[in-house]
Amino acid sequence: MSATRTTPRPAPGTKTEGTTPVSRMTALARAELTLLGRNRGALVAALFVPIVMPVSVRSAAQEMDLAGAGLDAGTLVLPAAVGFSLLFAVYSVLVGVFVVRREELVLKRLRTGELRDTEILAGSAMPAAVTALVQCLLLAAGCTVLLDMSAPSAPQLAVVGLLLGIVLCTALAAVTAGFTRTGESAQVTPMPLLIISMMGSGMFFPLELLPDRLASLCELLPLTPVVTLVRGGWTGDLSAYEALGAVATAVAWILVSVFAVRRWFRWEPRR
Repeated sequence: MSATRTTPRPAPGTKTEGTTPVSRMTALARAELTLLGRNRGALVAALFVPIVMPVSVRSAAQEMDLAGAGLDAGTLVLPAAVGFSLLFAVYSVLVGVFVVRREELVLKRLRTGELRDTEILAGSAMPAAVTALVQCLLLAAGCTVLLDMSAPSAPQLAVVGLLLGIVLCTALAAVTAGFTRTGESAQVTPMPLLIISMMGSGMFFPLELLPDRLASLCELLPLTPVVTLVRGGWTGDLSAYEALGAVATAVAWILVSVFAVRRWFRWEPRR
């Protein structure tokens, strides 16, 4: 079970003199950014893996009948690149961040100060989230140029999908960290979601090419609505009903993840 705070919180509606939630999270984010820059393994996962993986998708796309599914190489590779960035730069990195900070008693010490629980998690996640956001913008520009893609037909869908994906992957990372014992095991526990998402969320294989029953099941995976919204933002063929369905699925996963974090996230080392 999660440890409870030992210090009283400020009364609702009151302000802590000299600081605000934004300033506290920004200070924590700066510290986390410094630590991230010193972690070579995390940097490789966050910066280079999401750039290399789309090359594999591009090679695999040559063997697929994308035209029959109303797609082309660009509309397969770009959403996949966004998905890889969210999985590796946000989800995988943050699992390690939350676990290592917990085992080093950093989270416990932070809770004795002014920071609220949500601020601690959000501030710790900010460097990874900003990294993924910038990376996705660069990947979008690169795919547009290299794969001769047109401008997005419904950019608002791509933006919504990306923002939902960042929030979702942050929450899923906190959930996974709650069941991860050590920093070493944090390299292993993200693997099931990584593999399932890459294989079933439309990154390597578009759902349109899968059997109907399997495609319907894959639509319920956490990252599928994000990939669907990003792809729909470029193709413009996503109906309002389909877009709302994708948003609802992503929001449902976020709510379930938040509940799981509140229930099972640990603030002190697992002994």
